[in-house]
Amino acid sequence: MTNRQRQAGDGKLGCVLWSILLIVGILIGWKAIPVKIATSELYDFMVEQAKWAGSTPSEVLVKRIVGKANELDLPVDAKMVSAEKPGDRIRMRATFTVPLEFPGYTYDWHFDLQVERPIFVW
Repeated sequence: MTNRQRQAGDGKLGCVLWSILLIVGILIGWKAIPVKIATSELYDFMVEQAKWAGSTPSEVLVKRIVGKANELDLPVDAKMVSAEKPGDRIRMRATFTVPLEFPGYTYDWHFDLQVERPIFVW
């Protein structure tokens, strides 16, 4: 038999490695995408609250943000959220960490959502 006839082109190792890489990518996406969507929704909620915060006390804004975060299953409490109104502006901030648990590893994903806008009073 010549060398040419013995080479069948079987490369099983590459297929196994790509399969493992695909499975890891799917697992990361399965855990991370819902968290990213929830934090984006919380940020959009904060922006919406900032638009109409002219006569709303800061404490009420903090309670609303914490309530929305709990609705979205994000680990946020009142100590992690701040809202202040210096002059004709509003500043809101939510800082929290979401643990993503993988087999054998936990990744702590840190978020720092900040909104600063002018207050519009009608």
